Amino acid sequence: MSKPLIAIPGRRSPEASGLRTAVVAGGRFYMDAIQRAGGLPVVIPPYDDVEAITATIDRCDGLLLLGGGDISPTSYGETEKAQLTGVDEYIDAFELIAIRYAIRKDIPVLAVCRGHQMLNVALGGTLIQHLSQYHDHLKVMHEVNVDPEAHIARAMGTTQPLVHSVHHQAIDVLAHDLLVVATSADGVIEAVQHKTASWIVGVQWHPEDTAHEDPSQQGLFDALVSQSQAR
Repeated sequence: MSKPLIAIPGRRSPEASGLRTAVVAGGRFYMDAIQRAGGLPVVIPPYDDVEAITATIDRCDGLLLLGGGDISPTSYGETEKAQLTGVDEYIDAFELIAIRYAIRKDIPVLAVCRGHQMLNVALGGTLIQHLSQYHDHLKVMHEVNVDPEAHIARAMGTTQPLVHSVHHQAIDVLAHDLLVVATSADGVIEAVQHKTASWIVGVQWHPEDTAHEDPSQQGLFDALVSQSQAR
């Protein structure tokens, strides 16, 4: 049986260590987790060509959305109300096309951190531009409480995983098509899933950071690949 292809919308960078030219890339920890799960990661270069993006995703079996810089508030109908970093409206538009197409085609999706926020924005939700308690979510390990009926509870084998967070934004107004399936002690929305899709989930934390040593975090990537294989 062939390994499922997991599409990963890539990022642009003007340079990378050891390479002479500008690059398109995605974080290695994500790739490693997909490979451990039995999938093949496929990095998609950023495009502004809708047909090229959708044709590439059509040839893949699942979609993984990465963490990264802040999403432009214009994507959810607001203006900048806080100090934002890493905003790239070209990447925003690229990822919105990718996630909306995956939802329409019912392709399995795991959306991580920024990707979790992008999933909400793509479906009409909004974001808290800067958490007042962001220090409690910046490069820290903490527990989250997961709905035992959620897709991620089955994938992780626990309802109180220890997770690694690196974010200062979070979901504010939840998109109508999403369900909250995990929260932190301070009420931040930590995970969502699509109400009707087969397997579309978002997590606010970074499972790729600890997946190599924590089976519960690796379980998210295992589930994505398994769901993609089953299509």
